Amino acid sequence: MADYTYNRLAPYMEGAQESYIDLLTQLVGRAPGSAGVPTLDQLGPKIASQNVLTQQAQQLAANQAGLGQLTFDPTTGAVTGAGTGSGVAGFQPFLDQAAAYSGPNAYKQFMSPYQQDVIDTTLQEYDIQAAKGAQGTAADAIAAGAFGGGREGVRRAEYGAASDRNRAATQAKLLQEGFTQANQLANQAFNQQMNLGGFSRNLASLQPSLAASGIQTLGAAGTGALAYDQALLDAEQQRNQLAYNEPLSRLNAFGSGIASQLSGAPTTTTTTSLGGAGSVSPLSSALSAGLSAYGLGSIFGGNA
Repeated sequence: MADYTYNRLAPYMEGAQESYIDLLTQLVGRAPGSAGVPTLDQLGPKIASQNVLTQQAQQLAANQAGLGQLTFDPTTGAVTGAGTGSGVAGFQPFLDQAAAYSGPNAYKQFMSPYQQDVIDTTLQEYDIQAAKGAQGTAADAIAAGAFGGGREGVRRAEYGAASDRNRAATQAKLLQEGFTQANQLANQAFNQQMNLGGFSRNLASLQPSLAASGIQTLGAAGTGALAYDQALLDAEQQRNQLAYNEPLSRLNAFGSGIASQLSGAPTTTTTTSLGGAGSVSPLSSALSAGLSAYGLGSIFGGNA
Protein backbone atom coordinates (compact mmCIF):
# COMPACT_ATOMS: atom_id res chain seq x y z
CA MET A 1 0.00 0.00 0.00
CA ALA A 2 1.30 3.51 -0.93
CA ASP A 3 0.28 7.00 -0.15
CA TYR A 4 -0.56 9.58 -2.90
CA THR A 5 -0.26 13.25 -2.05
CA TYR A 6 -1.64 16.13 -4.18
CA ASN A 7 -2.19 19.85 -3.67
CA ARG A 8 -5.39 21.80 -4.38
CA LEU A 9 -5.85 25.53 -4.66
CA ALA A 10 -8.05 27.33 -2.28
CA PRO A 11 -11.74 26.99 -3.23
CA TYR A 12 -12.11 30.66 -4.21
CA MET A 13 -9.21 30.32 -6.70
CA GLU A 14 -10.62 27.15 -8.14
CA GLY A 15 -13.99 28.90 -8.57
CA ALA A 16 -12.32 31.86 -10.30
CA GLN A 17 -10.54 29.54 -12.72
CA GLU A 18 -13.72 27.67 -13.42
CA SER A 19 -15.61 30.89 -14.13
CA TYR A 20 -12.82 32.09 -16.41
CA ILE A 21 -12.92 28.91 -18.50
CA ASP A 22 -16.71 29.11 -18.76
CA LEU A 23 -16.60 32.71 -19.98
CA LEU A 24 -13.73 32.02 -22.37
CA THR A 25 -15.62 29.12 -23.89
CA GLN A 26 -18.69 31.27 -24.45
CA LEU A 27 -16.78 34.15 -26.06
CA VAL A 28 -14.64 31.97 -28.30
CA GLY A 29 -17.80 30.26 -29.48
CA ARG A 30 -19.34 33.50 -30.74
CA ALA A 31 -19.55 33.47 -34.55
CA PRO A 32 -19.59 36.78 -36.49
CA GLY A 33 -23.15 37.61 -37.42
CA SER A 34 -24.73 35.66 -34.57
CA ALA A 35 -27.07 37.37 -32.14
CA GLY A 36 -25.53 40.60 -30.87
CA VAL A 37 -22.26 40.04 -32.78
CA PRO A 38 -21.11 42.19 -35.77
CA THR A 39 -20.99 40.47 -39.15
CA LEU A 40 -17.82 39.77 -41.11
CA ASP A 41 -18.79 42.58 -43.47
CA GLN A 42 -19.00 44.98 -40.54
CA LEU A 43 -15.69 43.75 -39.13
CA GLY A 44 -13.83 43.84 -42.45
CA PRO A 45 -12.40 46.85 -44.33
CA LYS A 46 -14.47 48.93 -46.77
CA ILE A 47 -13.56 51.32 -49.56
CA ALA A 48 -15.35 54.65 -49.96
CA SER A 49 -17.13 55.22 -53.27
CA GLN A 50 -16.09 57.94 -55.70
CA ASN A 51 -17.99 61.16 -55.03
CA VAL A 52 -19.56 63.64 -57.45
CA LEU A 53 -16.62 66.06 -57.21
CA THR A 54 -14.11 63.42 -58.25
CA GLN A 55 -16.40 62.25 -61.02
CA GLN A 56 -16.80 65.82 -62.29
CA ALA A 57 -13.02 66.26 -62.35
CA GLN A 58 -12.72 63.04 -64.34
CA GLN A 59 -15.43 64.23 -66.75
CA LEU A 60 -13.66 67.55 -67.31
CA ALA A 61 -10.42 65.72 -68.02
CA ALA A 62 -12.26 63.52 -70.53
CA ASN A 63 -13.81 66.59 -72.19
CA GLN A 64 -10.40 68.22 -72.43
CA ALA A 65 -9.10 65.13 -74.23
CA GLY A 66 -12.15 64.92 -76.49
CA LEU A 67 -13.29 61.58 -75.07
CA GLY A 68 -16.96 62.44 -74.54
CA GLN A 69 -19.32 61.49 -71.72
CA LEU A 70 -18.03 59.09 -69.07
CA THR A 71 -20.16 56.43 -67.41
CA PHE A 72 -19.80 55.52 -63.74
CA ASP A 73 -20.61 52.44 -61.69
CA PRO A 74 -23.71 53.22 -59.61
CA THR A 75 -22.29 51.45 -56.54
CA THR A 76 -18.58 52.30 -56.43
CA GLY A 77 -18.66 55.44 -58.57
CA ALA A 78 -15.68 54.19 -60.58
CA VAL A 79 -15.35 54.99 -64.30
CA THR A 80 -16.75 52.15 -66.39
CA GLY A 81 -16.58 53.63 -69.90
CA ALA A 82 -16.35 56.68 -72.15
CA GLY A 83 -18.38 57.95 -75.07
CA THR A 84 -17.14 58.35 -78.63
CA GLY A 85 -16.46 62.05 -78.15
CA SER A 86 -15.21 64.48 -80.78
CA GLY A 87 -11.54 63.65 -80.54
CA VAL A 88 -10.88 67.42 -80.48
CA ALA A 89 -8.81 68.76 -77.63
CA GLY A 90 -10.24 71.64 -75.62
CA PHE A 91 -7.79 74.19 -77.08
CA GLN A 92 -8.49 73.38 -80.75
CA PRO A 93 -11.41 75.84 -81.19
CA PHE A 94 -9.09 78.73 -80.32
CA LEU A 95 -6.64 77.68 -83.02
CA ASP A 96 -9.48 77.35 -85.51
CA GLN A 97 -10.71 80.82 -84.66
CA ALA A 98 -7.24 82.26 -85.20
CA ALA A 99 -7.27 80.98 -88.81
CA ALA A 100 -10.91 81.81 -89.59
CA TYR A 101 -10.23 84.82 -91.89
CA SER A 102 -7.35 83.49 -93.92
CA GLY A 103 -7.40 81.77 -97.31
CA PRO A 104 -8.74 82.65 -100.79
CA ASN A 105 -12.39 82.21 -99.81
CA ALA A 106 -12.31 84.39 -96.72
CA TYR A 107 -14.15 87.23 -98.54
CA LYS A 108 -17.25 85.11 -99.16
CA GLN A 109 -18.53 85.39 -95.61
CA PHE A 110 -18.54 89.20 -96.03
CA MET A 111 -20.55 89.28 -99.24
CA SER A 112 -23.84 91.10 -98.72
CA PRO A 113 -26.83 88.75 -98.83
CA TYR A 114 -28.73 91.59 -100.55
CA GLN A 115 -26.18 92.14 -103.34
CA GLN A 116 -28.04 90.03 -105.90
CA ASP A 117 -31.25 91.90 -105.12
CA VAL A 118 -29.45 95.19 -105.77
CA ILE A 119 -28.06 93.89 -109.07
CA ASP A 120 -31.42 92.54 -110.22
CA THR A 121 -33.21 95.79 -109.41
CA THR A 122 -30.55 97.88 -111.12
CA LEU A 123 -30.62 95.77 -114.28
CA GLN A 124 -34.40 95.80 -114.38
CA GLU A 125 -34.34 99.58 -114.28
CA TYR A 126 -31.62 99.59 -116.94
CA ASP A 127 -33.75 97.40 -119.20
CA ILE A 128 -36.69 99.79 -118.81
CA GLN A 129 -34.56 102.77 -119.75
CA ALA A 130 -33.01 100.84 -122.66
CA ALA A 131 -36.49 100.04 -124.00
CA LYS A 132 -37.37 103.71 -123.84
CA GLY A 133 -34.19 104.53 -125.71
CA ALA A 134 -35.10 102.04 -128.43
CA GLN A 135 -38.45 103.75 -128.84
CA GLY A 136 -36.66 107.07 -129.25
CA THR A 137 -34.53 105.56 -132.01
CA ALA A 138 -37.66 104.52 -133.91
CA ALA A 139 -39.13 108.03 -133.54
CA ASP A 140 -35.93 109.57 -134.91
CA ALA A 141 -36.08 107.25 -137.93
CA ILE A 142 -39.67 108.27 -138.65
CA ALA A 143 -38.78 111.94 -138.38
CA ALA A 144 -35.91 111.43 -140.80
CA GLY A 145 -38.13 109.54 -143.28
CA ALA A 146 -36.07 106.37 -142.82
CA PHE A 147 -38.52 104.26 -140.82
CA GLY A 148 -38.40 100.65 -141.89
CA GLY A 149 -35.37 101.18 -144.03
CA GLY A 150 -31.87 99.83 -143.86
CA ARG A 151 -30.56 102.81 -141.98
CA GLU A 152 -33.12 102.22 -139.23
CA GLY A 153 -32.03 98.57 -138.92
CA VAL A 154 -28.41 99.53 -138.63
CA ARG A 155 -29.22 102.18 -136.09
CA ARG A 156 -31.30 99.74 -134.02
CA ALA A 157 -28.51 97.13 -134.16
CA GLU A 158 -25.93 99.66 -133.04
CA TYR A 159 -28.18 100.84 -130.24
CA GLY A 160 -28.87 97.27 -129.07
CA ALA A 161 -25.18 96.32 -129.09
CA ALA A 162 -24.25 99.43 -127.18
CA SER A 163 -27.07 98.84 -124.72
CA ASP A 164 -25.96 95.25 -124.11
CA ARG A 165 -22.38 96.36 -123.53
CA ASN A 166 -23.51 99.00 -121.10
CA ARG A 167 -25.76 96.50 -119.34
CA ALA A 168 -22.90 93.97 -118.95
CA ALA A 169 -20.58 96.72 -117.78
CA THR A 170 -23.12 97.85 -115.22
CA GLN A 171 -23.56 94.29 -113.93
CA ALA A 172 -19.79 93.72 -113.79
CA LYS A 173 -19.33 97.01 -111.95
CA LEU A 174 -21.90 96.03 -109.35
CA LEU A 175 -20.28 92.62 -108.88
CA GLN A 176 -16.84 94.19 -108.65
CA GLU A 177 -18.04 96.68 -106.08
CA GLY A 178 -19.53 93.87 -103.99
CA PHE A 179 -16.34 91.81 -104.22
CA THR A 180 -14.14 94.82 -103.47
CA GLN A 181 -16.21 95.71 -100.43
CA ALA A 182 -16.24 92.10 -99.19
CA ASN A 183 -12.52 91.75 -99.80
CA GLN A 184 -11.81 94.97 -97.93
CA LEU A 185 -13.91 93.76 -95.01
CA ALA A 186 -12.12 90.40 -95.10
CA ASN A 187 -8.74 92.14 -95.08
CA GLN A 188 -9.87 94.34 -92.24
CA ALA A 189 -11.08 91.30 -90.32
CA PHE A 190 -7.87 89.46 -91.12
CA ASN A 191 -5.76 92.35 -89.79
CA GLN A 192 -7.92 92.48 -86.70
CA GLN A 193 -7.68 88.73 -86.41
CA MET A 194 -3.92 88.91 -86.66
CA ASN A 195 -4.03 90.86 -83.43
CA LEU A 196 -6.80 88.72 -82.03
CA GLY A 197 -5.12 85.66 -83.48
CA GLY A 198 -2.19 86.19 -81.21
CA PHE A 199 -4.67 86.46 -78.40
CA SER A 200 -6.44 83.31 -79.60
CA ARG A 201 -3.17 81.46 -79.89
CA ASN A 202 -2.30 82.61 -76.43
CA LEU A 203 -5.66 81.34 -75.27
CA ALA A 204 -4.98 78.05 -77.03
CA SER A 205 -1.74 77.67 -75.10
CA LEU A 206 -3.28 78.96 -71.89
CA GLN A 207 -6.46 76.89 -72.09
CA PRO A 208 -4.86 73.53 -71.14
CA SER A 209 -3.32 75.01 -68.01
CA LEU A 210 -6.61 76.70 -67.07
CA ALA A 211 -8.49 73.46 -67.65
CA ALA A 212 -5.90 71.52 -65.67
CA SER A 213 -6.21 74.01 -62.82
CA GLY A 214 -9.99 73.54 -62.71
CA ILE A 215 -9.62 69.78 -62.89
CA GLN A 216 -7.01 69.85 -60.14
CA THR A 217 -9.20 72.02 -57.91
CA LEU A 218 -12.20 69.73 -58.33
CA GLY A 219 -10.01 66.67 -57.94
CA ALA A 220 -8.50 68.00 -54.72
CA ALA A 221 -11.96 68.74 -53.33
CA GLY A 222 -13.10 65.28 -54.37
CA THR A 223 -10.04 63.66 -52.83
CA GLY A 224 -10.67 65.49 -49.55
CA ALA A 225 -14.29 64.34 -49.53
CA LEU A 226 -13.19 60.82 -50.42
CA ALA A 227 -10.69 60.80 -47.56
CA TYR A 228 -13.40 61.92 -45.15
CA ASP A 229 -15.79 59.22 -46.36
CA GLN A 230 -13.03 56.63 -46.03
CA ALA A 231 -12.27 57.85 -42.49
CA LEU A 232 -15.93 57.37 -41.58
CA LEU A 233 -15.87 53.81 -42.92
CA ASP A 234 -12.62 53.07 -41.09
CA ALA A 235 -14.03 54.48 -37.85
CA GLU A 236 -17.15 52.33 -38.26
CA GLN A 237 -14.99 49.25 -38.82
CA GLN A 238 -12.91 50.03 -35.72
CA ARG A 239 -16.07 50.54 -33.69
CA ASN A 240 -17.42 47.16 -34.79
CA GLN A 241 -14.10 45.48 -34.06
CA LEU A 242 -14.05 47.09 -30.64
CA ALA A 243 -17.57 45.84 -29.95
CA TYR A 244 -16.47 42.33 -30.94
CA ASN A 245 -13.15 42.32 -29.04
CA GLU A 246 -14.07 44.33 -25.95
CA PRO A 247 -15.55 41.33 -24.02
CA LEU A 248 -12.39 39.35 -24.78
CA SER A 249 -10.26 42.24 -23.54
CA ARG A 250 -12.14 42.29 -20.26
CA LEU A 251 -11.85 38.53 -19.97
CA ASN A 252 -8.10 38.72 -20.61
CA ALA A 253 -7.83 41.23 -17.81
CA PHE A 254 -9.77 38.81 -15.63
CA GLY A 255 -7.42 35.93 -16.56
CA SER A 256 -4.36 38.06 -15.94
CA GLY A 257 -5.69 38.94 -12.50
CA ILE A 258 -6.18 35.25 -11.67
CA ALA A 259 -2.66 34.41 -12.86
CA SER A 260 -1.17 37.15 -10.72
CA GLN A 261 -2.81 35.65 -7.62
CA LEU A 262 -1.71 32.06 -8.16
CA SER A 263 1.74 32.41 -6.65
CA GLY A 264 0.42 33.63 -3.31
CA ALA A 265 -2.79 31.64 -3.14
CA PRO A 266 -3.08 29.10 -0.30
CA THR A 267 -3.26 25.42 -1.14
CA THR A 268 -4.57 22.32 0.60
CA THR A 269 -2.47 19.18 0.70
CA THR A 270 -4.32 15.89 0.64
CA THR A 271 -2.74 12.47 1.13
CA THR A 272 -4.59 9.38 -0.05
CA SER A 273 -3.63 5.78 0.64
CA LEU A 274 -3.63 3.69 -2.51
CA GLY A 275 -3.87 -0.09 -2.79
CA GLY A 276 -6.36 -2.86 -2.51
CA ALA A 277 -9.29 -3.70 -4.69
CA GLY A 278 -11.36 -0.76 -3.57
CA SER A 279 -8.64 1.83 -3.76
CA VAL A 280 -8.70 4.72 -6.21
CA SER A 281 -5.88 4.84 -8.76
CA PRO A 282 -3.65 7.89 -8.97
CA LEU A 283 -4.95 8.59 -12.52
CA SER A 284 -8.58 8.59 -11.38
CA SER A 285 -7.77 10.92 -8.50
CA ALA A 286 -5.89 13.28 -10.78
CA LEU A 287 -8.72 13.41 -13.29
CA SER A 288 -11.24 14.03 -10.54
CA ALA A 289 -9.15 16.84 -9.11
CA GLY A 290 -8.59 18.35 -12.58
CA LEU A 291 -12.27 18.41 -13.43
CA SER A 292 -12.97 20.17 -10.18
CA ALA A 293 -10.09 22.62 -10.47
CA TYR A 294 -10.42 23.66 -14.12
CA GLY A 295 -14.11 23.16 -14.76
CA LEU A 296 -13.64 21.03 -17.90
CA GLY A 297 -17.20 19.91 -17.56
CA SER A 298 -18.40 23.44 -18.21
CA ILE A 299 -16.80 23.40 -21.68
CA PHE A 300 -19.39 20.86 -22.68
CA GLY A 301 -22.27 22.82 -21.18
CA GLY A 302 -22.24 21.47 -17.62
CA ASN A 303 -20.78 22.59 -14.32
CA ALA A 304 -17.86 20.94 -12.56
